[in-house]
Amino acid sequence: LQSLLCHLLSSSKWESNEAETSVFVSTLGYTSADYYCHLVKEMVHSLEMELKGYQFNGLNIRGRVSAHRVNAVSRFCLPLITLPDVAPLLETLLLYHGDASEEILSSEFLEAVNEAFLKKKISLSESSIFSLWLRHLPSLEKATLCLLDQLVSAQLSSLEEVASVIKDSLLPQAASHPAIFRIVNEIFKNALLETDGTPEVMTIVQVFTQLFLQARQNENEQHKFPLKAYFSCHHQRLVTALLRHPFELPTALWCQHLNHISDMLRALVEDTNNSSLADLFEIWFLVTCFGEWMDTAAEQLLKAAVDQNALLWLLAFYYCPQNENQQRTQTMVEAQAVYSRLMMLFNCEVLSVKDLEAAVHSVTNIEQCCNPHLITHLLTNFLLFSSGGHTIAQAFIYHITEATGTNKEVSSLLIRTAYRINRNGEENQRTVKLLNELLQKVTLK
Repeated sequence: LQSLLCHLLSSSKWESNEAETSVFVSTLGYTSADYYCHLVKEMVHSLEMELKGYQFNGLNIRGRVSAHRVNAVSRFCLPLITLPDVAPLLETLLLYHGDASEEILSSEFLEAVNEAFLKKKISLSESSIFSLWLRHLPSLEKATLCLLDQLVSAQLSSLEEVASVIKDSLLPQAASHPAIFRIVNEIFKNALLETDGTPEVMTIVQVFTQLFLQARQNENEQHKFPLKAYFSCHHQRLVTALLRHPFELPTALWCQHLNHISDMLRALVEDTNNSSLADLFEIWFLVTCFGEWMDTAAEQLLKAAVDQNALLWLLAFYYCPQNENQQRTQTMVEAQAVYSRLMMLFNCEVLSVKDLEAAVHSVTNIEQCCNPHLITHLLTNFLLFSSGGHTIAQAFIYHITEATGTNKEVSSLLIRTAYRINRNGEENQRTVKLLNELLQKVTLK
């Protein structure tokens, strides 16, 4: 009976007379907090029904709600956004689309909801968050930049952790809508340009792409957009090849598939020589999104009988897409020379740091070579997969990171390698043990 009276009071005109209301509420044995809780629930329910319409004989009856009224309701919610009881109204507003051609919700409301979501102060349905980002692009941009900042500044020790943070942001799931995908991709492109292709950002882009493809795979077939809605239709054959994950193919076919990718990519790049740098960057960014194949190429160079020219060219392009002043050509020459030296040492059971250092320096000075990132990648894999590399791995990794300041780069390489080894079921437990030790060493530095 008390609850019923409080319900009637909070939904009546009496609530406008605060003095009489307070006396009546206290007589019922309720506190003001109890009453106002009921009042908020009634207001939320009333506004929600106004926007949703009412059910009559199974039919949804929606009255005409003016754009001004909807805007006013969104502004009314501003001080209440973090209250759990208001969440249903927030979702109804975010999913509401009237007849107006322009945005009818208050921009302050949209920004406040996005801010509360990013700070985990509210919990809303995925569909309402996706709707928020579609109707208010500044919120989508802020969500993407916050994710980048969180991942770059955090000390994450595994790709699983990176994937968990990205998935928790809901951005890969939201990117199933091409409009959201394109905005997020543009932000990633700018981040790569501004950071000169830093390994941390490249890894983030790769993991995001994998999670987006998983989310798209789970979409209902009827609601799926075609791949060309996300990726340039000019490069569909390359996209199709890159889309196949290494673990989806038998290991024996990896080199063949990599040669196929290398041939297509080389043809595209040569066709782009007379085109703009923007076209070249688009091709490189596409390859970066599927960087797992590049890591696989670097491993296969040391672990299998391969066409070294095709795979080294692939890696040279990945690390040096422009050939201005013959940089990519020089990178290719240096990489081939270092690779040849490493293969001469690959089966040596006993190695010292000086042996490996001398072999590399006889070809090039790693601090002064055209592209030290590619050389570092080859050296790291040599330490992991060669016969004598295990014994000097920790000492040489320390030497590499100290001499070249590539601690984060080596850490990203090891994290990605650990993820692939775990997923593919690496049989060499010695390599797995060494990888975990190296990861612990570089992560703690």
